[in-house]
Amino acid sequence: MKKILLLILLILLYSCSSIDNNLSNVFELDKTEETIERLIIDSEYLVATEFNKTSGAFVKTYGGYYEIEGDSYKVSLEFNSDFEKDSIRSIELIKNNSWRNISKPESLLQGKWVMSGRYNNQEFRARDTKLPRKTMKVLIDGFFQWIAFNTETFRFSGSGGGEYEAVDGKYIEKIQYFSRDDSRVGAELDFNYEVKEGDWYHSGLSSKGNPINEVWTLR
Repeated sequence: MKKILLLILLILLYSCSSIDNNLSNVFELDKTEETIERLIIDSEYLVATEFNKTSGAFVKTYGGYYEIEGDSYKVSLEFNSDFEKDSIRSIELIKNNSWRNISKPESLLQGKWVMSGRYNNQEFRARDTKLPRKTMKVLIDGFFQWIAFNTETFRFSGSGGGEYEAVDGKYIEKIQYFSRDDSRVGAELDFNYEVKEGDWYHSGLSSKGNPINEVWTLR
């Protein structure tokens, strides 16, 4: 009987843990009356972005590898769009009831991808993914965000994100925020894609209407 009671107690403690046992999730919380913060989290990495609820106007973003302690995400930042103002390289986030889970069912292409090359005039130009300057795209549970940053200097070059679908060789992005140009918010971009030997081949037209042909590698 004591063993049964102990087992029930352990199950209750496990199920009531405030940090979801499925560590890949997307959350939103209200930051101000006008803005929300979106958190895209996989099993080791967290990206947070604040933007206007109505217009999608970009406010800030930061992210990096994290460790969990109780209800806390302790994040060692790799990028911080406000770094020139606040010099912050680490941050602690406390998960609470204000975090709304908006995750969709797990999608294809889940993961952290870094651009490893692109084709220009049918000529492939590789990028060394180990260099500090990176372009990374995080895709989790139907949501995406790309970030261009430098892990050594903390120079932030831009970011954008929103929702995505990957189905039958088509990859579709719906832009909900974009640091470089608010007018791109609301655009829907349609690309062709395939995964070959673990790399993601991605081609179509950019938000400016320019042709792109890129290769991304899982980080």
